[in-house]
Amino acid sequence: MKVEKKVLANLEKCYSITPLKYNDREHFLVAAEKVDRCILFDTDGNEEGTVWNGPGGVMSMVQVPGTDGQFLATHRFYSPNDGASAGIVIVTPNGRGNWERRTLVQLPFVHRFDILERNGRRYLIACTIKSAHEYKDDWRSPGKVYAAELPVDLSGFDADNQLALPIIKDDMPKNHGYYRCTDKAGTEYAVVSSAAGIFRMYPPEYSGSEWAITQLSDIPASDALLLDLDGDGTEELAVLSPFHGDTFLILKESGGTFSPVYTCPEKMEFLHAIYGGQLCGRPGVVVGYRKGKKELLVFSYNPLTHSYEHAILDTDCGPANVFHYMHNGRDIIISANREIDEVAMYTVRD
Repeated sequence: MKVEKKVLANLEKCYSITPLKYNDREHFLVAAEKVDRCILFDTDGNEEGTVWNGPGGVMSMVQVPGTDGQFLATHRFYSPNDGASAGIVIVTPNGRGNWERRTLVQLPFVHRFDILERNGRRYLIACTIKSAHEYKDDWRSPGKVYAAELPVDLSGFDADNQLALPIIKDDMPKNHGYYRCTDKAGTEYAVVSSAAGIFRMYPPEYSGSEWAITQLSDIPASDALLLDLDGDGTEELAVLSPFHGDTFLILKESGGTFSPVYTCPEKMEFLHAIYGGQLCGRPGVVVGYRKGKKELLVFSYNPLTHSYEHAILDTDCGPANVFHYMHNGRDIIISANREIDEVAMYTVRD
């Protein structure tokens, strides 16, 4: 693969990335894990403005469907050791260059969240990495998964009137990984990863029904996603293991059980970034890791050799998260290269 890299900005401990449709144009946001800016970019990679200068602690951001630039974001999750004050805020553009922030819900240690849609209804799903904390690296209190139907109009929510979020799954130690997937019928679902394994979670089919939760694997995972990599019509499970771990593996389903069919022989310390989907016309999984060589790589299946292979896109960059989109017929990867405080754009070609 041929890769062209362009550095878009220097942002201390850059971390979270999300697409945003605003002023009838596609954009993307990049925000910091620590106390620094949230930056709005156009799809050419030009900086358009600053959404906020703090407080930071942004693990996830998601646009509210059907809006012009309104999105939700985590705030004040600075690390698993400093996330007790975390919550989710509503961010709304209010005039050019002005963004209003209001509390949607205070949720200690909320790490990942998303908005899933099913049968015309929206559901907020929120994952806490742990539930309590008393000392450094205290993992005694497992995380949980919360969810609720999300109203179309969010104007009534603030610090005094927060969204109620019932628990749909508990006992999730080191509840770190989240990925949105879509099945063959077009239904969105979540893949949630923890030290207790990997779970698929479907939103309620109709209002008042329950979430459908299935365990896919008991392998301890930091992140995972489902994608048909070998082109046989069934999805493989791509996994980063264990929590902030060093092993990339691919599992294939047989008889209702996912079993490993590929394990990368190279160890990659502090695996963190992951994207799964089309890249240069074929399915691939982009991963990044934050220690050692700190590389950004893409894994894909070679039908000629009937084996998995990988290519290095960048090194000494330390990605925390990545985002892929198509622009003018080109594959673009935006990477929050946290370990070198760099927001980077990669144009990838065969």
